[in-house]
Amino acid sequence: MIKKGDRVRFLNAVGGGVVTRIDEKKGLVYVVDNDGFEVPALERECVVVPTVVATTNMPLRDFSSPSKSAVPVAEESTQQNHTPVFEEAETYETPEGDEPKYLLAFLPKDIKQLQSSSYECYLVNDSNYFVFYNIVSGTEEAKKSIAHGLIEPNMQECLLDIEKEELNDWSRIHVQMLAFKRNKNYPLQPSVDEEIKIHPVSFYKSHSFTENDYFEEAAMLVEVGCKRKEKTEKEILRNLSSESLREAVLSKEKKGELPRRRNKRPLKAEIIEVDLHSAELLDTTAGMSNADILEYQLNKFHETLNTYKNKRGQRIVFIHGKGEGVLRKEIENSLKTRYKSYHYQDASFREYGFGATLVMIR
Repeated sequence: MIKKGDRVRFLNAVGGGVVTRIDEKKGLVYVVDNDGFEVPALERECVVVPTVVATTNMPLRDFSSPSKSAVPVAEESTQQNHTPVFEEAETYETPEGDEPKYLLAFLPKDIKQLQSSSYECYLVNDSNYFVFYNIVSGTEEAKKSIAHGLIEPNMQECLLDIEKEELNDWSRIHVQMLAFKRNKNYPLQPSVDEEIKIHPVSFYKSHSFTENDYFEEAAMLVEVGCKRKEKTEKEILRNLSSESLREAVLSKEKKGELPRRRNKRPLKAEIIEVDLHSAELLDTTAGMSNADILEYQLNKFHETLNTYKNKRGQRIVFIHGKGEGVLRKEIENSLKTRYKSYHYQDASFREYGFGATLVMIR
């Protein structure tokens, strides 16, 4: 019989923690893990870790937490370094994503106080390509990489926070990018090696921050690599003779061809959407605490994954919203522990902003 205060570990998942409360009617125990999150679990799927009385001076190993390597690890650098991690999971592609589009996005933490606010800087990869990136600041004599790594297709990644005092450093930065696809053929894309100039005054003007397809909040977007693309197009036009252009236009008119209008949003074929917002799941939340609502949302999350657990390749988008990020963290924690075989990533920010997670059953 499990009691409050017992240390337990999960039978069907990695990890465990200390029992904080017990719901005997539902057969649930609530366990606080090593990261401080309270995770609900069935009592029958937990086992109590016995307390061993030490008889030597050697420290006891805690088997409820992941083992640590005995090899010394170098101290983490203060510089942002997103180490490339490749997974064999199928990547999510959009119809228009084969034409790369990269942007730097700046989101004020307090848009009502732009004169004193700090900012979040994101890299937006609006393409079907993996992209190595390197963001460099400083003078010609002394350059410094402030963020570098690998970003996956159709993803956005927070690079770093920018304090008000650091805005002048962003008046001139250098961006390097290299795009590629894994395990498939693709047209070679030109690398980006471009200097970006952002006037610091732009950060203090409210009209610099606009609604967009990538974030729920207003953001200042700076496109990267567009100058090189425009230059290439101009060179192509310059090399075409006026006669060639006239023949091309006449040919189009004869065929009656019109330019295709590209879809703004990616296709959603074979994708199931599950909206976890309380307003969508419950008729009313009267009398329910935040913990009760969170439990109901997580039950819906587990119920959905259980329904499709035998359908390999099924994609499910869980819409959780940005909010304070509590529900998002609980979902990610479950995916890392109870559903380790499933692949997951941020859902398309074009369609869901920063408030949804795409899970693929494997």
